Amino acid sequence: MKSSFLILFILTSQVVLAQKNNKNITYAYFASGCFWCVEAIFETVKGVEDAESGYAGGKTKNPTYDEICTGTTGHAETVKVKYDSSVISYSDLLRIFFNSHDPTTLNQQGSDKGTQYRSAIFYRNETEKKLAEAYIQKLLSEKKFNKITTTLEPFTTFYKAEPYHQDFEKRNPNHPYVQAVSLPRLKKFQAKSKEFLKD
Repeated sequence: MKSSFLILFILTSQVVLAQKNNKNITYAYFASGCFWCVEAIFETVKGVEDAESGYAGGKTKNPTYDEICTGTTGHAETVKVKYDSSVISYSDLLRIFFNSHDPTTLNQQGSDKGTQYRSAIFYRNETEKKLAEAYIQKLLSEKKFNKITTTLEPFTTFYKAEPYHQDFEKRNPNHPYVQAVSLPRLKKFQAKSKEFLKD
């Protein structure tokens, strides 16, 4: 009997500890061009525990990459950012988002064109929406950009992309697209955002 109570106590303690350790873990959803690039950028940020490539903002259920590439599903290549809000705030993630892509080009990042490459923030609640709206107004008032085409869209569903897309840049450093686009974009972000980088 004592051993049963001891086991129950240990298991309960582990659950409470896990809940305590995870109370600050939350998620944010951003789209800003090719998700290989975006995922790699956020994974270098302190407080970010993980970033996953996927699809959001469309109507098609369980879309595939081939379907996304047609530009007809309504989805954008999106990254799900898992972060510790006690280390980095949502406001800081907004700064990183706008500091790591060109929000002035409608449905385009570099040579990647189409609604699937649009700049978008998928907000989960009114607080995130208001923070995003306020930051966009700040950027415009300070003339950081002459215009911003980033859309603010209510988050509905995130579909995780196929396994080969996950950590693509990390696993395929010699891929031509990674060499020509992803790595230069990452290095440009790192050079001007050193305060946000992991040690």
